[in-house]
Amino acid sequence: MLDARQLEALAAVIEHGSFGDAAKALSLTLAAVSLRIKSLEAALGQRLLVRGKQVRATPAGQALLGHVRQVRLMESDLFTGLHGGGKAGRLQSLSVAVNADSLSSWFLPGVAPVLHGHGLLLDVVVDDQDHTHDALKSGDVTGCVTTLAEAMRGCVAEPLGVMRYRCMASPALVAQWNEPAPGSKTAPGRLAHRLLASPAVIFNRKDALQDAFLAQHFKLKGALYPRHFVPAVDAFELALELGMGWGMVPDILLAGRAHRPPLQEVLPDCPVDVQLYWQHWAREPLAAQRLTAAVKQAAREKLLHPC
Repeated sequence: MLDARQLEALAAVIEHGSFGDAAKALSLTLAAVSLRIKSLEAALGQRLLVRGKQVRATPAGQALLGHVRQVRLMESDLFTGLHGGGKAGRLQSLSVAVNADSLSSWFLPGVAPVLHGHGLLLDVVVDDQDHTHDALKSGDVTGCVTTLAEAMRGCVAEPLGVMRYRCMASPALVAQWNEPAPGSKTAPGRLAHRLLASPAVIFNRKDALQDAFLAQHFKLKGALYPRHFVPAVDAFELALELGMGWGMVPDILLAGRAHRPPLQEVLPDCPVDVQLYWQHWAREPLAAQRLTAAVKQAAREKLLHPC
């Protein structure tokens, strides 16, 4: 049998990133926390933590962290039932991984009523939609918005809908790129060359949407071009407004730009569609089930559902 006190010590160290902060959170001495984890590692016969400036979990430690979080949620369900279905005595925390565009548009408005109504706290990990499943796989979160269609072990993958992205830039830049070359009435075929010679505005180094746009509409793969990295949604759009380059913006955010400087589609009616899924534990506690229902409902209302 696993020792609950040892597991809580392990979870605290992973969540706080250090033994000292974990000891404060648990109201224990540093020696007590260290002893509990050493005892757990000895009982299991393997390392659970990589010690260093920032303590991190081994794969086995991550698996145990996921177990601890599941147990916490199930215990909260039990207390809720013992209190006649009312709210549990302490607030429950749910960890999720979501891409920034979803978080800034449909996700938070969709889940907020459930959080308020059932005393839930949200712990959000922000990552690219192609990588959010890594946090679920490692046990850091209970669910994620992802592009991964195949359900991971012990999980369910439910289709949410499509986020449609368009290549946008300031009107001045678009006019400059479409300007005919000297002695030519039109500039067919020159747009791709001019895009590659101009900076792209990219959310972060994991963001592959601009590469997908070039591959899908210009048949360019592995293209090289200068890049700005702007990892914040508002600042990303501001960079486009300021003429810093071209970038991919979802329709759901373009629809809310009525009072901001205009952006223009670089290649009209040539979007990139990103199919999203909600991956979550197959055996969900009640609180996570409520969150899943809210996520799916919000996606039905806000995302595209092509026939």
